[in-house]
Amino acid sequence: MSTVIPFESAKAAAEARPERVGVLLVNLGTPDTADAAGVRVYLKEFLSDPRVIEDQGLLWKLILNGIILRVRPGRKARDYQKIWNTANNESPLKTITRSQAEKLAADIADHKHVVVDWAMRYGNPSIEARIAALAAQGCTRLLVVPLYPQYSAATSATVCDEVFRVLAAMRAQPILRVTPPYYDDPDYIEALAVSINAHLATLPFQPELIVASFHGMPKKYVEKGDPYEAQCIATTNALRKRLGLDPSKLILTFQSRFGNDEWLQPYTDKTIEKLAKDGVRRIAVVTPGFSADCLETLEEIAQENAEIFKHAGGEQFAAIPCLNDSEPGMDVIRQLVLRELQGWV
Repeated sequence: MSTVIPFESAKAAAEARPERVGVLLVNLGTPDTADAAGVRVYLKEFLSDPRVIEDQGLLWKLILNGIILRVRPGRKARDYQKIWNTANNESPLKTITRSQAEKLAADIADHKHVVVDWAMRYGNPSIEARIAALAAQGCTRLLVVPLYPQYSAATSATVCDEVFRVLAAMRAQPILRVTPPYYDDPDYIEALAVSINAHLATLPFQPELIVASFHGMPKKYVEKGDPYEAQCIATTNALRKRLGLDPSKLILTFQSRFGNDEWLQPYTDKTIEKLAKDGVRRIAVVTPGFSADCLETLEEIAQENAEIFKHAGGEQFAAIPCLNDSEPGMDVIRQLVLRELQGWV
């Protein structure tokens, strides 16, 4: 039997509860567990997204369910186990994103009516669950922060898709804002430069060049109008200018190919192998498209590509950490959030 709340009581309760602004940091996602079962659940959600794999026809569903979800989870689980945060029993991406949210909350604690939370586009905590939690805390305005410096339909847009889907089911929707990509933001470029220089200063060797590796995407997505490649180029050009490096000393590549389609080139693994075969012995790799270290940086770059480089004749390889929850990295997030909160706080 439902309880009817008198109008006067409901009005008084609403007036007693101050309006709040929710800030939701969102990153890509992670399995809940580093085993085949956990990875299978994650991959099914990820690869069933038409923003990620645009052709979700019968053939793809047969390949996904008949081959990929039978074979790939075991392989990827072994990769996750190499980088898993065993103390917290979670992926580094989840550990770092939580810390980013906690530090942001502390940084803007003087704004008493702002509530900071975090979510994953795929996996947990879900966008739906965290929007519900923010609404339960009285947040009538919502700022969604996709933690992707460069925009792509397969990352930033799918975050918005999920947010819109959740809001579509809400009777009392919060007022919504979404932060823009920040691929050439001066704060972001400065933070990258400071982070790179600080890490290079700790190395026992001087790299002959730096590889800037971004997550790849099928070339046909760009041909259809996705601005991702252009924004990766803009980031690299701005970083070259800030560091005073010419194109031969800071090169742009794309990693993490999947499937048989042609992806954006040059490919990171092929480039690193060729560099070693051409006589380059010392390199550093930075991943400016990732706001937090994850499988693609900690395993694919720092382990797999390091092995490729050394196997081909390279000698010294350094993977430069992402901005993560470092002071320069948090400066970027804080400035981005405060800029977009103008008029609300």
